[in-house]
Amino acid sequence: MLTVLLRVLACGTVALAPLEGYLLQVHGQSAKVVPALLIGVWLVSLARRRRLPAPHPLHLLIALLAVVLLATSAVHVAEPFTVEYLVRWVPFLVITVVLADVAAREVPVRWLLAATVAGAVVAAAGGLYSVVSGSLRATGPLEDPNDLAFFLVAALPLLVALPARGRVAWLVLGAVLVAGAAATFSRGGGIALGCALVWLIARRGLPVRAVVVTAAVTGVAALVFASAAQAELARALQEKSHIAGTNADTRMLRWQAASRMLADNPVLGVGPGGFRQEYAAAGHNAEIDEQTPVAHNLFLEVAAELGIPGFLLLVGLIAVGFVASERAWRRAGAAGPVALDEGGGAGRRVTVGAGAAVCGGWTGERAAIGTGAAAGGGWAGQQAAVGAGAGVAGGRAGQREAVGAGAAAGAGWAARRRAVAARAALQREAVAVQAALIAVLVASIFLSEQYYLPLWSLIAIAVALEQRSSKESRCASST
Repeated sequence: MLTVLLRVLACGTVALAPLEGYLLQVHGQSAKVVPALLIGVWLVSLARRRRLPAPHPLHLLIALLAVVLLATSAVHVAEPFTVEYLVRWVPFLVITVVLADVAAREVPVRWLLAATVAGAVVAAAGGLYSVVSGSLRATGPLEDPNDLAFFLVAALPLLVALPARGRVAWLVLGAVLVAGAAATFSRGGGIALGCALVWLIARRGLPVRAVVVTAAVTGVAALVFASAAQAELARALQEKSHIAGTNADTRMLRWQAASRMLADNPVLGVGPGGFRQEYAAAGHNAEIDEQTPVAHNLFLEVAAELGIPGFLLLVGLIAVGFVASERAWRRAGAAGPVALDEGGGAGRRVTVGAGAAVCGGWTGERAAIGTGAAAGGGWAGQQAAVGAGAGVAGGRAGQREAVGAGAAAGAGWAARRRAVAARAALQREAVAVQAALIAVLVASIFLSEQYYLPLWSLIAIAVALEQRSSKESRCASST
């Protein structure tokens, strides 16, 4: 029962993240309900099973970042935004640890990726509906079109990790996500998506043909929309052109102000939310009509608010995500098909198929598949253990033959194919997570997105992939 709850709540947490605006319309605290339930059920599961999460460098970095947050908050506790933004930071740190643990054990990684895509598709549909309803730029569940683009381009690369048998459906969903992102007219989102696609193609995670087909479908849809709403499109482009020029100027002012804050407070920064409080002074009142904005750059804002230690810890968390996903990719690629293993002694040991056991799978359990433990040499003859793990004993000086050798051999080859397919799926998931992380990081150059889930959930999933691949490697070596 706990496993079912963890799966439902973990998938619900990532799926509902881009729909926060819709949830807030229902109740001001409704967006926090599912993540809070996930944390609570996770704690109960740890207590009942009497275990702790498997240690990982992620936990050390999260703990150190929490210490920095508490220290800088204590120094700047009198500032008006400090407590509010500290309360926003802490849940993301906790949910990162929770998702990394449950995705490594109870929740299939592919389920989390599919839930992320599903939530983004609903958000994209909402954004397109807002355009049809008269909005010049897609917003949907989020007030800022740039924030919507951030969610959509972060979810797009994850499509390559989903099962290939639904290829047509994935192409349609990809077209919806691309159309939604395009309707936001977000330049940062477009650059982020382009970088993610380059990474996927370079790592052979996405065929060029799929990119062309998706672009063609989206292009046709765009032409149809443009012909049906020429006046609205012209007004949207005109508005975006005006906003783009203004945004370029204001972003440069805010980045310069953040740099000054960091230079003046390099150790502990100006505190959580301190950029908004200090901007008018650090920016010399450059924006009279905007006194408490965000920096529109995740890295500069974190550095200004948490100082150099906080910035380095955030970079360390991002590096952990990339290193973990790369290790998972390499381990999956290094594990070749299990071959026949000949032993010494009086006889010959034959292991047919996938070995004594195939470990891993979505839930990480160990599944004995295929050919039984092994076959060892007899007194004067040869023993062959071929089949489902049980044999029929022969004489002392004779041979032992397993019943149903033909069926068992077929099961062994089927097990090998399943093992190879599982490793290929793990590699696709690792590359997809890397591409999504790249999209998040590139988009975050132009946006302050540390208070949205994609960055944290992708790091957690990358760590979970590494832990799953490590388990499978140990299981494979034990056979």
